[in-house]
Amino acid sequence: MEETGSELKAIRVTSGLSLDEVSEDLNIPVIELEQIEDGSFGAFSDIYDLKRKLVEYAKYLGLNVNDVIASFNEYMFDTTSKIELQEIEDAVREKEKEDKNEEDNRIYSPYTKYYPKEKTLPYILLGIGIVLAIIFIVIWCIFQITGSNKKTSVISYVSESDNYEFTE
Repeated sequence: MEETGSELKAIRVTSGLSLDEVSEDLNIPVIELEQIEDGSFGAFSDIYDLKRKLVEYAKYLGLNVNDVIASFNEYMFDTTSKIELQEIEDAVREKEKEDKNEEDNRIYSPYTKYYPKEKTLPYILLGIGIVLAIIFIVIWCIFQITGSNKKTSVISYVSESDNYEFTE
């Protein structure tokens, strides 16, 4: 990235432009232009802001923007890809521990304490099943009661003695 910065500086100086003039034209602070030209990016808090200003500066000086972006992306890849995977995993674990400790160290009122939600779906399904079973049992009982009140009569006719027989 220092190569791109020094190229920008060389073109600016060759063009006879001062940092103040470029700063005024692009509305970029002088310190940020100096950081870009030096290849050190301490004045930038956001990588996207840095890239945007780098592209504006390159356009202003008439450079090929695609080459500048490619150089910037390569620099960022080289810089960030040197972080060991173990370091990243350790940082994630440390952050999780901090978050857990922060949660454990909070002071709660007994009326506002956060209780983790239990898995309620199985309990809801169990409740629905019990209600359906009770409804089924009640309907079955009603049919049994109303069905037993119906008396069925059988009439038998015996022809020789002219007797009628009724049975229930």
